[in-house]
Amino acid sequence: MKILMINGSPHPRGCTYTALHEMERVLRAAGAEVQILTVGAGQMGGCVACGGCRATGRCVRGGLVNDAIDAMETADALVLASPVHYAGISGAMSAFCDRLFYASDGWANKPCACVVSARRAGTTAALDQLVKYPMISNMLVVSSQYWNSVHGNRPEETRQDLEGLQVMRVLGRQMAYLLRSMREAGLPKPEREPR
Repeated sequence: MKILMINGSPHPRGCTYTALHEMERVLRAAGAEVQILTVGAGQMGGCVACGGCRATGRCVRGGLVNDAIDAMETADALVLASPVHYAGISGAMSAFCDRLFYASDGWANKPCACVVSARRAGTTAALDQLVKYPMISNMLVVSSQYWNSVHGNRPEETRQDLEGLQVMRVLGRQMAYLLRSMREAGLPKPEREPR
């Protein structure tokens, strides 16, 4: 099992990473290989709808978007994670996901989990925004026992959010379970209709 995690926070080891790391520990214990790609620290220009990616399956603007596309060629699943900024995902994560999901259309039936991190409020609005990317891409959305979110203003506060960390561990187990079940069932993927 190979899982790509996208950290949309400008703080590579901040609260969003703390949530991902809790999930990562469970996935690694289940035998998964996990890669975390941090995309929130730099300037991430948004999609300009040039259509250049339609010919190559890669964003003509290059950068981390194409790194993620390359990683997803061999990854079995994806995790999208973002801090909450003004009741939505970070601007860098929004620009990144717009480009990533516009440029590539080959991840149908791969599981995807979405995670958000907030000091206090806005998590459900941000989670709703983030989950739309896999939902429009025929991906299988993985859930936990509560909204996939953690709370805290600093990593040490996030580590005190015991319920949020439990949600991350359950999410990791759900992801591992789904991937193992898919592998063991060995069923062909459903037929896709073009958009």
